[in-house]
Amino acid sequence: MAMSYDPFGELDRLAGSLLQNRPGPRFMPVDLYRDGDRYVLSADLPGVDPGSVDIDVDGQLLTIRAQRTAGSADGAKWLVQERPSGSYLRQFSLGEGLDMEKISATYDNGVLSVIIPVSEKAKPRRIQVQSRDHAGQKTLTHS
Repeated sequence: MAMSYDPFGELDRLAGSLLQNRPGPRFMPVDLYRDGDRYVLSADLPGVDPGSVDIDVDGQLLTIRAQRTAGSADGAKWLVQERPSGSYLRQFSLGEGLDMEKISATYDNGVLSVIIPVSEKAKPRRIQVQSRDHAGQKTLTHS
C-alpha cells in the first residue's frame, strides 16, 4: 500500500493561535488540498487590499504577507471595533516535487488562492513492459 506524500510542512500551526492575541502579525486561516497535478492553498483575507498581498518563494519557503488597515472615521466615537487590522503572515515549508517557477495566485471576494503545480518529474507515469517472445523478438505487453 503506497503512502501519500504531502510536500508541505507547515511552520506556524501552533504559533498561529498565539498571534491572535498579541501585537504583530495576525493569523491567516488557510485550506490546502491537492487537485490532480496541483495543490491549491486558499487563505481568508477579508478586507485586505490585494495590492498589499506579497507572496514569495525563497528556496523551499513559501511566505504570504498581507496588510489590512483599520477602519477610520474622523471624529467618530467607536462603540465596537472587532475587525482585526494590521499585518498577516503565514509561512510554509515546501517539499520536493513542486514546480516553484509556475506558482500563481488570485484574490477574489476576500480569499487568496495560491496554485502550486506538481513538477513534471514528480508526476506518476506508466511504464510499458517489454518481453521477448520465443524467437528472441521484442514485443510490447500491456500493463
